[in-house]
Formats: sequence, C-alpha cells, structure tokens
Amino acid sequence: MNKLVLLRHGESVWNKANRFTGWTDVGLSEKGVIEAIEAGKVLKEQGLKFKIAYTSYQTRAIKTLWLVLEEMDLMWIPVYKSWRLNEKHYGMLQGLNKIEMAEKYGDKQVLLWRRSYDIPPPPLDKNDKRSPRFDPRYEELSDAQIPLTESLKEVVERMVPYWKNEISKSLLKHKQVLVSAHGNSLRAVVKYLKNMGEEEILKFNIPTGIPYVFEFDDNLNLLKDYFIGDEEEIKILMQQIANQAKK
Repeated sequence: MNKLVLLRHGESVWNKANRFTGWTDVGLSEKGVIEAIEAGKVLKEQGLKFKIAYTSYQTRAIKTLWLVLEEMDLMWIPVYKSWRLNEKHYGMLQGLNKIEMAEKYGDKQVLLWRRSYDIPPPPLDKNDKRSPRFDPRYEELSDAQIPLTESLKEVVERMVPYWKNEISKSLLKHKQVLVSAHGNSLRAVVKYLKNMGEEEILKFNIPTGIPYVFEFDDNLNLLKDYFIGDEEEIKILMQQIANQAKK
C-alpha cells in the first residue's frame, strides 16, 4: 500500500486577516502553529512513518512541515523544497483583503479571480517590489518560470510535472510520502490524481492543517482518498473557505 499525505499549511497570519497571500511569504498564526502540531499528532497516531517529505519555498508551509515532523520524531528525514509547490500567485491582489475587494469589484468578479480555472487575477508589474524576481530564493528561475499572476490552470501546468518526475517516484520507492504545501498547489495535485473536471475542482476546498490521505496500489492506481478528522467539521471548514470573499 502506497500512501500520499497532502497537508495544507496551518492558518497563516494573512489567512487570519482574510488577505490574498499567494507568493508573499508570511508566517503562521498562533492557531496555525497549533493546527500543525495537531496534524503531527494525528499522523503519528495513524502509524504513518514517512521517509521523505516535500514542501514549497514558502515559510508557512516549511514551518508547518517542521512542526509536524518534530511531533512525529521524524525531523531527520530528507526534505525537498520546490517552487512548483508554491501557492497560486494572486498578482495585484496579494496583500489585499478579500471582503474589501468583493465590495469594490463585486462578488462575481472576485470569485472569478479566486476560483476560475483559467482566468488569472490582474498581474503585478514586473518591477513591482512584490514580484518574486526580487526574492533571492527564486534567483535561479528564469523569467518565464516566475509568475506575475496565475490561474489554477497554470498552477496545474507547473505542478503536474513535479508529481510525475519527483513525488510519484518517491512514493513508489518509500511507500509513504508527506507533502506540506498550499491550497491551490494541492488542489492542482488533487485535480490530476482524481481526474476532476474544471468545474468540480473549483468547488473543492482544502482546510488548513487537516491531513488528506491518498492510497494507491503498486501501479499508483488510486484506491481511495480521505481526510483524517470529523467529517462534519471538515465540511464546515470547507464551506468557510468558499465564503471567504463574499460580502
């Protein structure tokens, strides 16, 4: 049995403030730290023993992974980071409050920017100080690889090759793999693994700090997937995410 565990980072300070975050690097809130620690406890109780883990270049996902591995006594395992696991880039919306944007542009427009499959938010100017090109962690990327905005479609396009070339191979080798990343980069993986349609994935939300398990056979055929936690509570958390930008 091969088990892939996807974990959206714990609540960040900008999640708490209901701001678009994207590639902006922010830390965990106090609640986010607790969520990460609890996720580690849950995974340990489930008897999972990862030999390898993956995360993005962003602090909130990295810190979540650290806290989980510390709780599981697994801080010694190899951890690989990739920009391909970064959150969707929200362009000019980054740092702005979701409700305020809905009041300014309307619920429908903000919903398109948040959840449309192929319509990205307005892009940053390439010389905007918020551009990743000014961040040293991305200095080895080409201009074509550094986004100024992204749609979910573009996140899928950068994420799926990483699944095929890296994570899936590790899963076959090690049998259990943990990925700590972000709502949209993980939704990109989910869309591919479950062969979801564009409309279906747009309505699918991943709560912070809740482990999401995929079980595969030895040919990586998906057998089942499930969140670890109270089913009704998880439904409520998913709906809260869907309502974040409603006036």
